[in-house]
Amino acid sequence: MKNHKITRSLITFFCVMSFLVFAVTAGAATKITVLQTSDMHGRIYPHDYALDSADKDAGFAKIKTLIAKERAANANVILIDCGDTVQDNSAELFNDLPVHPMVSVMNDLQFDVWSLGNHEFNFELSFLERNIKAFKGSVLSANIYREGTSKRWLEAYRIFNKDGVRIAVVGMIPPAVPTWESATPQHFEGLAFTDPMAETKKVLDELEGKYDVLIGAYHIGPKGEHGYDGLEAIAQNFPQFDVIFAGHAHAKYNKEINGVKVIEPGKYGWALAKAEITVEKKAGAFKVASVVTTNIETKKVEADKEVLAEYKFVHDQSVKDANLVVGKIAGDFVKRVDYITGEAKVTTMPTSQLEDSAIIDLINDVQLHYTGAQVSSAALFNFGSNLTAGDFKKKDVAYIYKYPNTLIGVNITGENLKKYMEWSASYYNSFKAGDLTISFNKKIRGYNYDMFSGLTYEIDLSKEAGSRVVNARIKGKALDPKATYKLAVNNYRFGTLLKLGLVTNDDKYYDSVARYADIPDGRIRDLIIKYTREEKKGTLSPSVDYNWKLVGYSIDEAKQQVAFDMIRKGVISIPRSEDGRTLNIRAITAADLKN
Repeated sequence: MKNHKITRSLITFFCVMSFLVFAVTAGAATKITVLQTSDMHGRIYPHDYALDSADKDAGFAKIKTLIAKERAANANVILIDCGDTVQDNSAELFNDLPVHPMVSVMNDLQFDVWSLGNHEFNFELSFLERNIKAFKGSVLSANIYREGTSKRWLEAYRIFNKDGVRIAVVGMIPPAVPTWESATPQHFEGLAFTDPMAETKKVLDELEGKYDVLIGAYHIGPKGEHGYDGLEAIAQNFPQFDVIFAGHAHAKYNKEINGVKVIEPGKYGWALAKAEITVEKKAGAFKVASVVTTNIETKKVEADKEVLAEYKFVHDQSVKDANLVVGKIAGDFVKRVDYITGEAKVTTMPTSQLEDSAIIDLINDVQLHYTGAQVSSAALFNFGSNLTAGDFKKKDVAYIYKYPNTLIGVNITGENLKKYMEWSASYYNSFKAGDLTISFNKKIRGYNYDMFSGLTYEIDLSKEAGSRVVNARIKGKALDPKATYKLAVNNYRFGTLLKLGLVTNDDKYYDSVARYADIPDGRIRDLIIKYTREEKKGTLSPSVDYNWKLVGYSIDEAKQQVAFDMIRKGVISIPRSEDGRTLNIRAITAADLKN
């Protein structure tokens, strides 16, 4: 009898313990940490080689320190990069290596996912294919297909298993790569790019029932462009996502849209984006209980010494290259870089986007010379662009011409050239009575405002966008809408003109890549050096013809000076876009002086 009681007691004990184990297991929380970088653009060291100066919030060396800390706190970590990784900051110096240093460092840091960006296609496709093969994680992009087929070029997604929790990561790229790379179709030969919204629906249908946590790794900004939707619209349409990590816009944000966390960590390594996801098991299934997102800034973080040691050769070679003297500068090209403060760093309004400058004229002169065109257009990629008296170094070229664009000559009708000029002039806001400053359209990036040489013209700010360009003349004669003109543009803008329907591929008569049979020699930056050495005998002198000007506005100069004084003192400030990238988006008015 006593033994039966003992047996019953043991059975009861084990039943209770089993219940408790089940209860704990059923309600147990699993924490998943997902980390992300994006738009690193050639940064390993915290250094900007275009300026040859330290960049305190940049580089994989700083990111590594943060990653190590997160991995020490949680074994369940997934590490993602959202593209635009291997281009910029002198990274092209290492394109001939078997594995690019940016890919090597991602392997060292044990990245799980590389979701491609559009700038990955700035180079020969074989370069990208070689580095995709070398990457030790998964390279994702759901909306790239082999042309003419239904077969994807890369994996659309990857499913990770962390303590039994299935985490699906989906990759996506802007479909406008063929537009941006239209001058070099060999960069995407045999590939087709599909719409991210439609492709997202397709991928989520494929993933149905296969995941517990859904992550987006999208090299797409919050707003769309060139006809495709941005992440805000995608999140609104697909609340199945727990978090979408973003890129491309170089923006810093952390928001929630329709229950979906959407986060972007800026550019160059400004921050490491983090999502801490808590998953609970209920009724035999994992459910996401919470998602907490944050951007962990790197400015005060110490760079990892092992990364610095391993990639010192990259730093040393980049610094040496940046300081190669390619000529002389006879005088300062822009006397007042910031229109209001006069400082070299633009914090209010860039003078060179309010009036013609020697910098833009130099770029356009180079483009006119090598294409034999009548008209040339160029944008100010760096608001602080300037050349100052002294040695002319390679880093100075990169500073005034940020991107590795190539040069295109295209035939265009006068009618379509005028439409192109109007497209560019939409960069300005219309002037209103009481405005004390000229302001810029918040929806247009500064790199999409082109200034033209080879003709004279005025931009009438009293008129609405689309009808602002007046008195356009070439050699004193009015622009003839029926005539055909030769126009010099970079390859990126050639893609824009194709998209706008203003030219066709058959209109192209000059291509610097074809002319020089090599991408490096055909880049505009290299043509600026070639022009300096061969045409200017090694010395560049500032020259500006003031062939264009803004008209159609009348400003109370006394009140404007009061406003400028208040701006310089920090009493009022020039408004910027939410992401900080577009300056001067609203005019200062007399009403602002009363605040």
